[in-house]
Amino acid sequence: MTEQLTVIVLAAGGGTRMKSKTPKVLHRIAGRSMIGHVLTAVGSLEPTRVVTVVGHQRELVAPHVTEVRSDTVLAVQEEQLGTGHAVRVALEALDAPPSEGTVLIAYGDTPLLAGETLQAFADFHRAAGAAVSILSGIVANPHGYGRIVRDEAGTVQAIVEEKDATEEQRAITEINSGILAFDAAFLADAIGRIGNDNAKGEYYLTDAIALAREADLTVAAHAVEDALQTEGANDRAQLAELGRELNRRIVTGWMCEGVTVMDPATTWIDADVVLAQDVTILPGTQLLGATVVAEDAVIGPDTTLEDCEIGAGARVVRTHGQLAVIGAGATVGPFAYLRPGTELGAKGKIGTFVETKNAKIGEGAKVPHLSYVGDAEIGEGSNIGAGTIFANYDGVNKHRTKVGRHAKTGSNNTFVAPIEIGDGASTGGGTVVRRNVPAGALAVSTSPQRNLEGWVLSRRAGTAQGDAAAAALAAQTGEQSENTQGLGDDPAEQAES
Repeated sequence: MTEQLTVIVLAAGGGTRMKSKTPKVLHRIAGRSMIGHVLTAVGSLEPTRVVTVVGHQRELVAPHVTEVRSDTVLAVQEEQLGTGHAVRVALEALDAPPSEGTVLIAYGDTPLLAGETLQAFADFHRAAGAAVSILSGIVANPHGYGRIVRDEAGTVQAIVEEKDATEEQRAITEINSGILAFDAAFLADAIGRIGNDNAKGEYYLTDAIALAREADLTVAAHAVEDALQTEGANDRAQLAELGRELNRRIVTGWMCEGVTVMDPATTWIDADVVLAQDVTILPGTQLLGATVVAEDAVIGPDTTLEDCEIGAGARVVRTHGQLAVIGAGATVGPFAYLRPGTELGAKGKIGTFVETKNAKIGEGAKVPHLSYVGDAEIGEGSNIGAGTIFANYDGVNKHRTKVGRHAKTGSNNTFVAPIEIGDGASTGGGTVVRRNVPAGALAVSTSPQRNLEGWVLSRRAGTAQGDAAAAALAAQTGEQSENTQGLGDDPAEQAES
């Protein structure tokens, strides 16, 4: 873009109706703060400069703004004295306020605003040669909004607020969004002439429209039918409504790109998620943060993945995962918990009721069920028996366990880190492994079984357990007696029997 474009984002308000310790513009939907959505949309215009006006709780808002867009200029509005005052503060924060080009004013609480819409608006403003352009919306019910009043030629005459509108004007369905574009030279002159002679004693940016009309300059309005893009969220109910709508748009967009979503109503996908063609998402699934899913993977049902990477053809069912990497063709779940640092190799398996953390599980390796794998490395092709615990914490420090390639470990093992189990090694069921196991060795730590006959009869007499044991023993004695009945006294016959 050759013409200079300065964008001012207003984000100084308190948002008291949110009733929250979190500033209004930092409330999140679809994985981003509201102002994060706006700054992303603004960024698609490739503006010359971006100024964000902060005020209320700026100690929280300002760091977030610079995190989202590091090159933004921060302007502090100490007192919130209206939109006109906020824009004046923004212009004063620049080393060289713009004297040519376009200045576009946006708001930090309009999360559905799309970059394409802003681009079309900026292009319209330049083409119209207007001193001021208004981004307007067409709505079925305009109640409560300022109306855009045009003459017979379609030229904008004024913005009339609801309370000041005539019956004829109230029937107008084109409303003011508050998003404006200015000729920079006109704004530089007009911003100092906006007064505060009103009930609230505030400086209203929309008063610049009257100044333009008085100077016989062009005032234009660019109407968008999708007026929801300009909607702000002033309380949590409105935020939830916008969140549902934004999610609907995101889900629909992915379906148009070749993703199968079995139940859009129960599927939530954040704005920064990336999905390949032929991904299948089953009901009750949430894909959050910067999750990436490759082609032919199947996710769900009832699965939440945040900042995860899922390989091609992988299957993840009824799983909660965060900061995990799942290889191509691998399977996870049901009822698995993938904590940060989990890496599952291609065609590997993390099965039912398995929890993993900071664990690298090699290609084709399996942790099928009922296990905890923390601070571990498992080599390719190895199989971890059911009920295995990687005991990684000694009460002070974390330690790591390494299992080699194609090892087979028994059920109900405990690996007391730090230890290594060699390639091709095995461990017996119930083994507590405290020392390294050489390659190809079998490690066992269980002692021979001993049976203490009659222990229940002597220690649990009169209980249900004792009665059951006594009855069983009596039945066994009876069977033995029946086996000896009918035998004669002939020693040879008895011996034969």
